[in-house]
Amino acid sequence: MNSHRGKWTWAVTVALVAAVLGPGAQAGADSDRSGLPEAIDTVLGDARMEGGVASVVVADAASGQLLYQHLPSTRLMPASNTKLPTSAAAMEILGPDYRFTTDVLADGRRFGHVLRGDLYLRGTGDPTLLAADYDKLAAQVAASGVTRVQGRLIADDTRFDTQRLGSDWANDDEPYYYAAQISALNVAPDTDYDTGTVIVTVAPGAAAGDEPVVTVTPDTDYVDIDVRATTVAAGGANDLSVERAHGSNDIVVSGTTPVGGAGTKQWSTVWEPTGYAADVFRAALADHGVKVTGPDRLGRQTPAAAKRLASHDSMPLKDLLIPFMKLSNNMHAEVLTKAMGYEVSKQGSWSAGLAAITGYLKGVGVDTTKVRQLDGSGLSRRDNFPAAQLAELLLAVRAEPWYADWKRSLPVACDPDRFVGGTLRTRMCGTGAALNARAKTGSLTGASALSGYVTDAGGRELVFSIVLNNYLASSVKPLEDAIVVTLAKSTEETATPVSPRSAPKGGDLECSWRKPVLC
Repeated sequence: MNSHRGKWTWAVTVALVAAVLGPGAQAGADSDRSGLPEAIDTVLGDARMEGGVASVVVADAASGQLLYQHLPSTRLMPASNTKLPTSAAAMEILGPDYRFTTDVLADGRRFGHVLRGDLYLRGTGDPTLLAADYDKLAAQVAASGVTRVQGRLIADDTRFDTQRLGSDWANDDEPYYYAAQISALNVAPDTDYDTGTVIVTVAPGAAAGDEPVVTVTPDTDYVDIDVRATTVAAGGANDLSVERAHGSNDIVVSGTTPVGGAGTKQWSTVWEPTGYAADVFRAALADHGVKVTGPDRLGRQTPAAAKRLASHDSMPLKDLLIPFMKLSNNMHAEVLTKAMGYEVSKQGSWSAGLAAITGYLKGVGVDTTKVRQLDGSGLSRRDNFPAAQLAELLLAVRAEPWYADWKRSLPVACDPDRFVGGTLRTRMCGTGAALNARAKTGSLTGASALSGYVTDAGGRELVFSIVLNNYLASSVKPLEDAIVVTLAKSTEETATPVSPRSAPKGGDLECSWRKPVLC
């Protein structure tokens, strides 16, 4: 697996040395004939990047030959391009067939149908657990013959530490689904697996003045809904807000919605996801005739002598990468980071997980002295990567035995299937990059990135990394697309710059940030 690494390191080292020559400097005489420097420089010269900074690298995927570079060693916020090193490291450290296991165990003695002792729900981080999965666990407990637990329901989330939020995440992101709390026990309300959230659906009442009808998915009492909204006459404003108060699970629904109107659907994070999992599981037990007489207790470790009554395994990691990477799920990235920490050092923490990722990156030739990674998802605004190191990673992983599964997880330009096109499903349509480019998107305010692979008009596969920061335009994604489309149209001899399109609706916020406007 290591024989390719010196070649890739050499290619990017050439790029770093060439940086002093300025934008468009090339690594060899052959690349001077390609026309790529002029074409890509023309795109980067768009007024939308006035005052901004771009780090861009393009290389031949097969040989590693550098074809274009612009400020390749300049460290910028990569946003969700941070998921590239996280996902690659997870495939190597955990393995493509890795599964998260959730167990139910009993501590105490059985007397017929009665368990005199505690029931333990033990998690390892599975971010894909649905209410239906907890129902199946409860059914297994009932099938074991237990109908009454004279003890407590203990939620064992000790596989991970108790730090729920990234240390550099913005406080005002906390209520929103893309910044949910991280636990070893989770519930997802949907098959996008937006773990740590509930879906709040608000429908108008039958008549003006009626209270709107509010439902929560999954059906849980863990959150309290405070309805302050009002139904107004048909044609009135549909102006609804769904907000969870800090430090609680009180969700306030306010505003107006008209008779016959669409209402709204919002994803809200919960406070303390471990308690959320315990609540959903307790309700499932009751549905299957199993009564737990004691209270819930969170964060206590399961005794070694406890006996397993039920178990659930997640899908393998190679399949979990699909919702994770296609829809750019931040919480999946953070769960995997802590899982890697536990796998390598028996510490399910961000620090241990990030150390594991760094170890993997060093092993494939990425110069980790040139990068800073503080979370798994890219939500931190202190994550810093230059395009050169992202390109180094994209070149190196092509030699990994799991590369095909990993590449399959990257969004595909203009493929309408959400679990194929993902965050690129509406981009680069009607161009040579459509159904061709596979790349990871990234978006934060003032930061946008796109890194991946595209095949040019001559059949040559190219690696590209585009990281753009510090611009004031509503979106620079059309510039990223124009560069990739230019690559798709190019040959070894010629390249013609493609004019960037107008900004997409919603600006730089890719679709994964805009639920319920889904990817």
